[in-house]
Amino acid sequence: MISTALADLFGGRAAEAVLLHLFHYGETYGRAVSRDFAVSLDSVQRQLDRFERAGTLVCKRQGQMLIYSWNPKSRLATRLRELIGVVHEGLSAEAKESIFLQRRQPRAKDKPVIR
Repeated sequence: MISTALADLFGGRAAEAVLLHLFHYGETYGRAVSRDFAVSLDSVQRQLDRFERAGTLVCKRQGQMLIYSWNPKSRLATRLRELIGVVHEGLSAEAKESIFLQRRQPRAKDKPVIR
């Protein structure tokens, strides 16, 4: 699996996974991060809680899911997002394809599927 400096900076693969997933999709939930990065759901949820307590993420309930996104009122979240952007840009195209494999947005009704 892909490993970046984020794992060393933030103390583990779960933090790295949460930050990269959130940067790529804009919002996320625990099970999606866990599935895409093959990290335990419990460790992902702990990281999401830590980032929320720190004020960098905000959470909203959608049905039974908790959806996390960047806190628009936090200056720290803005700076953190810039840092994650630098790491995200440094990932190779192959790495991005292997990590962010699943489509999160529905395809437009008449849009053709390109394979």
